[in-house]
Amino acid sequence: MMDWDKLRIFHAVADAGSLTHAGDVLHLSQSAVSRQIRALEEQLNTTLFHRHARGLILTEQGELLFDATRSMNKRLEAAAARIRDTEEEVFGELKITTPIGFGTLWLAPRLPKLYEKYPDLKIDLILEEKVLDLPMREADVAIRMKEPSQADLVRKRLMNVRMRLYATADYLKQAGPLDRVEDFATHRLICQSPSSAQVTAGAMMVQQLMSHDIPSMLTVNNYFGVLQAVLNNLGVGVLPHYLTEHFPDLVRVLPETESNEVPVFLAYPEELRQSKRVAAFRDFVQEEVSEHRRRIRESAPA
Repeated sequence: MMDWDKLRIFHAVADAGSLTHAGDVLHLSQSAVSRQIRALEEQLNTTLFHRHARGLILTEQGELLFDATRSMNKRLEAAAARIRDTEEEVFGELKITTPIGFGTLWLAPRLPKLYEKYPDLKIDLILEEKVLDLPMREADVAIRMKEPSQADLVRKRLMNVRMRLYATADYLKQAGPLDRVEDFATHRLICQSPSSAQVTAGAMMVQQLMSHDIPSMLTVNNYFGVLQAVLNNLGVGVLPHYLTEHFPDLVRVLPETESNEVPVFLAYPEELRQSKRVAAFRDFVQEEVSEHRRRIRESAPA
């Protein structure tokens, strides 16, 4: 059976790429670290590191062991986080992952209300299109633009989003009216890059628009960039409809042109069902969605 202590030391050395740095992290001397690594290599009857002047490089066998210790480390951190999550009060770290556009334009402007209610929360907001592994605790809670497929997740449908076309009044005044898709011959389309990760419904809408041979375009790899370009009078942007609440001066163009509905889901691991932090965030988001719906209804023309 392998010695946990030796594995912990091996993991630190592999992570740091040097005996000295690992020793600093572990508060051990370089010679003590070196002895433990030699003992582990003898126990496994293999070489785990190639040693050279600039530090240490893992051998193939070392890589295999590092994969295992990395996975163990993640699981131990996840277990520790779950134990802490049984605390009665709402405080500590909460890792939330959302797509860049939704996290920047819908969630971030609403976070002051959450901090007002729970000032001791430490939120780590991870904005990226990549789907993080919730059961492995790469994040505690996810907001996703499609139903999560992983098992052992609690999921809740929050709202539906449609992609629509928006411009500023100043841009339309300068570039002229846009009454038919064919009018794009004298306008600039601003949208997400076809190659960037995005919701399928938005991509299909852009594909249909591009079939009309639009001469001038600006493509950006996320909706925040599209919005900034639109606000600076560069053209007509493909943007999510919820933006009109925070940017009421945006003018919707070609109202008959919009994407299919994009479902927005909130998800978290089954084990975090009892977590006070997760429950506080879930309830907050659901309240904000209800409030958002109410405001959109009230601002809609009669």
